[in-house]
Amino acid sequence: MFIDTHAHLDFPEFKAEVPAVLGRALNASVKKIINVGVDLETSKTSSDLARRYPEIYAAVGIHPHSARDLEMDTRTNLTKFCGSRKIVAIGEIGLDYYYLKRSSQFANYPGREEQMFCFEQMLDLALELHLPVIVHTREAEADTLAIIKSYSDSLRGVVHCFSGDWEFAKKILDLGFLISFTANITYKNKSEVHESIKKIPLGSIMIETDCPYLPPEEYRGGRNEPAYVVEVAKKIAEIKEVSLAEVERSTTKKAESFFRLN
Repeated sequence: MFIDTHAHLDFPEFKAEVPAVLGRALNASVKKIINVGVDLETSKTSSDLARRYPEIYAAVGIHPHSARDLEMDTRTNLTKFCGSRKIVAIGEIGLDYYYLKRSSQFANYPGREEQMFCFEQMLDLALELHLPVIVHTREAEADTLAIIKSYSDSLRGVVHCFSGDWEFAKKILDLGFLISFTANITYKNKSEVHESIKKIPLGSIMIETDCPYLPPEEYRGGRNEPAYVVEVAKKIAEIKEVSLAEVERSTTKKAESFFRLN
């Protein structure tokens, strides 16, 4: 059994197709999927999917791109979703400075201080609800690490869609966090992240699709979906020179315990 620990099946790319997508996932032995919110609306739709389908669990939170949507009652509204045992994490949350470092056409994206405040609010919510966090970080490694570190050992978390070097990976692991990989590890010219995979203990790794984004190399140009998370596991097995069965057992066991799926 495989677990896709990060999907967005409520996005428009999957409109009216969720049953068929789930069928293909089950045929590929992907038995559990965590659907992840990026704002209040998608947190609600993720929660709705989790209620409707036994294979789906959900995470709720405010993505850094949506940091300006944070209002006085946002945490209260997110808390309401968390009354269900199928809400297993706060996410996806974090920092993303990619657009801030580029041209003025991206001036409408939330600034550094806005993102940091939103991130801290979401971390506070996770502690309040005793839930782990799913962290997004892009060109914001130093601030991400500093904020997580300021919470001492209180947080449980995973940095998702990791594509960094071993130095950054080691700092994440030293904070007690896990690391999750997507199918971008199947792309060419990924030697840096492959070196990280070699060094990261298998027991600290989870797998995901981040669908509809980042399909495996052989499906590039198309839509990603949970069935393809198996390709992530295959690539990790190849890089670490272990069997696919070993990657399957380890990542599934880790996901079930981390998100308390049982």
